[in-house]
Amino acid sequence: MKKPCLIIFLLCLVMAASFAQETTFETSNFRLLLDQQGHVNSLFDKNNKVEYHSGDQPSPFLRIRVSGKVLFPEKMEVRRDLLILTFAQEDIRIKIQPKAYSDYLSFEIVSISSIHKVDWVVWGPFPTTIREIIGEAVGVVRNDDFAIGIQALNVKTLGGYPDAESDIEPAYDIFETGDLVDLDASWRNKKYYRGQTAKVSENGSLLQAYSRNRNKDRIIANVGHDRYLAPAFEDGGPVGSKIALFGSSSKFVLDLIGKIETQEGLPHPLIDGEWAKKSRKATSSYLILDFTVENLDRALEFTQKAGLEYLYHGGPFRNWGHFDLKKESFPDNWKSLKACVDRARQKGVQLGVHTLSNFISTDDPYVSPKPDPGLAKVGISSLAKPLTREDNVIHIESPDFFNQMENNSLQAVQIGDEIIRYRSVSPEAPWRLEGCLRGAYGTEPRAYSEGTSIGKLIDHAYQVFLGDVNLSKEMAIRLARLFNETGLKQVSFDGLEGTWSTGMGQYARSLFTKTWFDHLNADLQGKVINDASNPSHFNWHINTRYNWGEPWYAGFRESQTNYRLMNQDFYQRNLLPAMLGWFSMRPETSLEDTEWLLARASGFDAGFAFNLSFDAVEKNGQSAAIFAAIRNWEKARMAGAFTAEQKSRMQDIQNEFSLVPEGAEKWKLIPYQIGRVEHPHILKQPGEPLQTSIHWENPNPSQPLQFLISLVPASGESVAKASKITLTVNQFYALEIPVTLKANQQVKLMGNGDLVVYDKYWQELEVLSGLEVIPELENGTNELSVTADFEAAPGATLKVEIKSQGPDETVIAMDR
Repeated sequence: MKKPCLIIFLLCLVMAASFAQETTFETSNFRLLLDQQGHVNSLFDKNNKVEYHSGDQPSPFLRIRVSGKVLFPEKMEVRRDLLILTFAQEDIRIKIQPKAYSDYLSFEIVSISSIHKVDWVVWGPFPTTIREIIGEAVGVVRNDDFAIGIQALNVKTLGGYPDAESDIEPAYDIFETGDLVDLDASWRNKKYYRGQTAKVSENGSLLQAYSRNRNKDRIIANVGHDRYLAPAFEDGGPVGSKIALFGSSSKFVLDLIGKIETQEGLPHPLIDGEWAKKSRKATSSYLILDFTVENLDRALEFTQKAGLEYLYHGGPFRNWGHFDLKKESFPDNWKSLKACVDRARQKGVQLGVHTLSNFISTDDPYVSPKPDPGLAKVGISSLAKPLTREDNVIHIESPDFFNQMENNSLQAVQIGDEIIRYRSVSPEAPWRLEGCLRGAYGTEPRAYSEGTSIGKLIDHAYQVFLGDVNLSKEMAIRLARLFNETGLKQVSFDGLEGTWSTGMGQYARSLFTKTWFDHLNADLQGKVINDASNPSHFNWHINTRYNWGEPWYAGFRESQTNYRLMNQDFYQRNLLPAMLGWFSMRPETSLEDTEWLLARASGFDAGFAFNLSFDAVEKNGQSAAIFAAIRNWEKARMAGAFTAEQKSRMQDIQNEFSLVPEGAEKWKLIPYQIGRVEHPHILKQPGEPLQTSIHWENPNPSQPLQFLISLVPASGESVAKASKITLTVNQFYALEIPVTLKANQQVKLMGNGDLVVYDKYWQELEVLSGLEVIPELENGTNELSVTADFEAAPGATLKVEIKSQGPDETVIAMDR
């Protein structure tokens, strides 16, 4: 501590000496200058002698809002070791404690006169000329040489700017396009920003953070409601808000953030003793499988066959809120799960679970039979008339919070210990809730006197209630208890947007995860791999990673593909470990599909979640090969075996590869070029040929044809046949395939010339001995034609996939 103190002392001398002109704050790499009005004059890279301050807009070091009006400081003084900013219009003075360390600066608000007047305080925004890489969540902007960043140093200092009274950060997301099924390259030209701690500006970028005064109730727009009660929350308001500012070589900026975390007491998660943000294991892939006490060993067998170390349960909970487990899967509740964790650990596998954060199911003890007073409310009114146990019309003083039906799935109110559902609100006074169902969700109908408080409950489309800030914190503590008592080592905080029920936006989101983090035992704190579906600036420090992309909307390769790929840019610009999201192994998932995923994972150095079921594994005839492929590829990826050039090719979703082990730390990477033809069964005039042709470019040397052909019946049909299937190459080589395919069957030409027929689940049906003559694919342009005789309804399609093989590439594990 002596060195920082010395730096602070010297800093004060610099401040005092320069007061008449500018106040200087310096680190080894960075200089910040403030003028007499408390405005930023310089953001300077000392090593490269480059000025990064943008003078295109006012840049007060601090701005405040009073009675809806934004004010800038008009005077800055230096007294002892404090900065004093004066906002003369409202006679408000803010005292700030600066500290300078060797590579970052920190600033903390220690007092605000007339704080009751101040709505919020914003640090900055600080305008820079850097535009190349904008890390909106981490709060860092950078180019090839230099990075400038801001860090919130406590949970009540929020990243961004208070554009919304709800404190919900803006996000520009692919879901705005409505396109959940996609497979093109346009993602490379798009960016979807989540948050605005760093933000693109017209001439560069902005860095910004803020803290709100929550000393009184506010009515705000929030989560689909025009009127929402944000209750007062006592945390000292902007007093105590603290940030770090820094400039650094771009190459070392991640290390600097890690240093700030440890020095300022921020969460600093580790994996095997290494900071998670730099650990390759932060991108560990994992299996998702709903195991039970009874079938855990089989689930562990799959995990080990895939060479993975994490097994994750997608839905273990009987209720949300108390996190009780499904009794049929875990008869002794948490004790059963602990036994599973212990058994898995003995085999080198860690277990994890999926949560929905502060979601509360309607059968949870927080709801039934006695609802907790901490269930979050849209707002409250009072009874305008007494209410008997039998009444199904409720007279209320005001309809304001109750007639907002857009985000109102359960249409429920709470009076005392009773929950009541209502159908509608009367269109005029006297105001009434009509069509009421008394004693909903197992609560008890009771009588109430005039003037009794009634609250409109906030809910979510998942048919759940949500907690207020105190109940949400209680749930976070209970979730930490689950981890402490069982030893779980992985979690996803899905549904963190539920914490917006508090009216505190991103603040509540960070409070939830930090409360969980703070209540973990010492042997777990910072050692549980955790991700979320909703990032924030402060949670960047807590979350190990993020992992977006769902498999439910389309085929294995098509579901949210562009979304997954665009996320890779988000990870890179925000200095985060990369993940590709969830992929679902179904009975019909092929080895080729799996290797398509694995090549993308290797290309982006990104992990993934592989969702499966016992039924899918049993039915899929390629299960063993799929697990072996995951093991091979993931071992090579985690060993850093692929070159930058290979990774670049594997990022292209049109390129395909397979990986063959050739020793303990050596593999053969085989690239393929794929051509696809869809030959439909359509009605034509008598005698008109039914043929589909394409021209396809083969970049590889001339070689024998390889193919996979499948018969897809028309929609709604289950009976179809295709016979006399003929592939013609370059209008000369015609290969008639001696197989009659039935609906959803497929035939593959193997490397030895054998034809193998599979059902839709890749179970082998027939093997035909090697073909004597196989057409040659030429290097360059090839014309491919397909004909067949169909016994099927119009709309049936033969899908033909042609493959050519490129030169083998040796891949060797490298020390990273």
